[in-house]
Amino acid sequence: MFYVYIIYSKTLDIYYKGFSEDVVQRLLHHNENRSRYTSNKGPWELVYSKAFETKKEALIEELRLKKLNRKSIEDLIKEYK
Repeated sequence: MFYVYIIYSKTLDIYYKGFSEDVVQRLLHHNENRSRYTSNKGPWELVYSKAFETKKEALIEELRLKKLNRKSIEDLIKEYK
């Protein structure tokens, strides 16, 4: 499976959207400052994830998420919870 995810930093009040085959391991990397864009901006918490059968589907969804404005992202997260 392939996953699209959104993580949130309460410290900086920002969201990060990404793609991974292992969301748990990827979140660990973000929180260990092993990701260039999220380094030293955490702690990060997983607030959304969605599974896809193909890498192509997941990457298309990741691109769609990255184009959303903050309100749309927060609405998506509310639906997810």
